[in-house]
Amino acid sequence: MDRGDGEFTKFRWICTVIGMIFSVVDIGSDLLLSAQYCWKGYYAWFGLTVSFILVGSLCAQIFSYSWFRDDLREEELRREDDVRREEQASTPCQALLHLLQLGFYERYCDLLKRSFKSVWRSHPGEADHRELFGMAADLSMLRLIETFLESVPQLLLQTYIILQHHHTSKIQYLSMAVSFLNVAWSVVDYWRCLRRSLPGTNEMPRGFPTLVYLLYKILTISARVLSFTLLIMLSTFSILAMAFIWLVGTVWAYVVGTDFCTSRCLEQLYRCIIGVILVFTFFNVEGKNSRKAMSLYYTLSTLENLAAPVLMWLFDPRSEQVDFFLPVTVFILMANVMGLLFLVLYYSALHPMHRQADELDGRRQIMNANNVSPGRIERFLMFRRG
Repeated sequence: MDRGDGEFTKFRWICTVIGMIFSVVDIGSDLLLSAQYCWKGYYAWFGLTVSFILVGSLCAQIFSYSWFRDDLREEELRREDDVRREEQASTPCQALLHLLQLGFYERYCDLLKRSFKSVWRSHPGEADHRELFGMAADLSMLRLIETFLESVPQLLLQTYIILQHHHTSKIQYLSMAVSFLNVAWSVVDYWRCLRRSLPGTNEMPRGFPTLVYLLYKILTISARVLSFTLLIMLSTFSILAMAFIWLVGTVWAYVVGTDFCTSRCLEQLYRCIIGVILVFTFFNVEGKNSRKAMSLYYTLSTLENLAAPVLMWLFDPRSEQVDFFLPVTVFILMANVMGLLFLVLYYSALHPMHRQADELDGRRQIMNANNVSPGRIERFLMFRRG
């Protein structure tokens, strides 16, 4: 079936609801955990937990509002004056919603409302499915940004607190479980939306291929989180090593020359976020075959993952006496190996074949020849040819 003929199905609508629930519960559980830390006097943990929430939310809101303004300017070029005035009047309302950190969720409500009649009441003319997929793609990108700025760092922080300080609570376990689910949902949803929106690519099949891709991402990210936790337990100066990895990823995004945003300041912020994502998982921004870049990335990350338990065993004599060291070490090794095996399985046997070129994770795309406004991933994720 051609991509342009695809419909926004009930399954996609339900997935949107589930994604919104995961996002709300994730933030809510983290807020409860931060309140517990504050109540018990763990002010450093409280500050870090809240900081991750704020950074992830603020960045998502900044991009969301920027995209709203970009869309508004495009609409002004095509619409009549009365419609133009009506849309301009909505700008202060949108600014207030984003200032209150609600713009992200307003997008969820808008998508669910626009697609409800078309999906559940068999009114195919009620909504443009191309537009609905574009809205879903916007949300998947915002979720990915928030996930790697909030959920993944939260997992790292809470794992460190449990292993180093032996402090546990039901709310803490709930927060970690929801963050883990949020990470799993976000990476798969983004990948499916990416492939659904890009021209010249086949859609990602459901079922076993999706499961394999999920396992590849979750296992490799889990190995990274645990290895970084061991390094921080060995010395808090290990955070500088993470900062160096982030800097290398950010510089790489700069050298590649990402062109994701319409403003220079937002482009710099986007490159910094790319650096954060690259600390934990591979993210392709070059727009060409990523086999060499991915191989280099996972070779280096595997060496870093293996170095963490070795360094802790060499420089911390107490490591052999703690109960968690051996199980965590075995899990890091197994998760890393199995994650890479699932990666090879997915890209060698299950990855949908391309019709034009290799897809990428972040690149701007120009408007199509028919002057029809495509989805944001189609506008911003462009193939680099030549």
